[in-house]
Amino acid sequence: MGIIKTIQADKLKVNIYDTRKALGEEAAKEFTARVKQLLQTKSEINIVFAAAPSQNEFIHVLANNKEIEWGRINACHMDEYIGLDPEAPQGFGNFLRDRLFEKQQFKSVNYLKGDVSNIDEECKRYAGLLKQFPTDIVCMGIGENGHIAFNDPHVAFFDDPELVKVVELDEKCRRQQVNDGCFKSLENVPTHALTLTIPALAAADCIFCMVPGSTKAQAVFDTVTGDISEKCPASILKIHNNATLYTDMDSAAKII
Repeated sequence: MGIIKTIQADKLKVNIYDTRKALGEEAAKEFTARVKQLLQTKSEINIVFAAAPSQNEFIHVLANNKEIEWGRINACHMDEYIGLDPEAPQGFGNFLRDRLFEKQQFKSVNYLKGDVSNIDEECKRYAGLLKQFPTDIVCMGIGENGHIAFNDPHVAFFDDPELVKVVELDEKCRRQQVNDGCFKSLENVPTHALTLTIPALAAADCIFCMVPGSTKAQAVFDTVTGDISEKCPASILKIHNNATLYTDMDSAAKII
């Protein structure tokens, strides 16, 4: 059946699909069209990817996509835990490496590293990469607390002067990692992470935001119907000139 309904929330387009699978497939289809359009006028483009179970269906389609000239794409990712073992499967760079970055031949893949001795220098290094490769597209999700990347409400600033920073994760964010099956218990979830800030994400020309599942229903509701406020960091999407939110019947339950 596919798409059920499209609604508009300020500048944000919200697509509602009948299933999680349809959400991922249609988002990937529209992403592919956008990439091909950009590559008609640019020699290469720069994309930031999110790593989370919410992105699985979308990433699965991309991993098998033969339409895109991946060799003209520079890839970054939007956040990383601090202090995890470098090969831990929960690491966001590892998540994307295994599911996408090693499935296609990118022009470059730029990993954000949370296991380095000097975290401040890592923030500066990655911020430099974002300036070197100005973001064309961001592919993201929304957290249960309304976060985008790891900009939880208590550390989210729409006018953040930094591009990459260290944040302390709030408990709801950390519990989500357990709910998603990424960690066995709250005690196993790192307390701090590196994240691209809201201005770094919002600087992208185009944003694809994939948010399936019933656990995200309140966050989708707050994003779509609430005030544009740092209390719900994802609400910034409503003033972006080219952002689309992809939901399924479960995540859109409160806005249908």
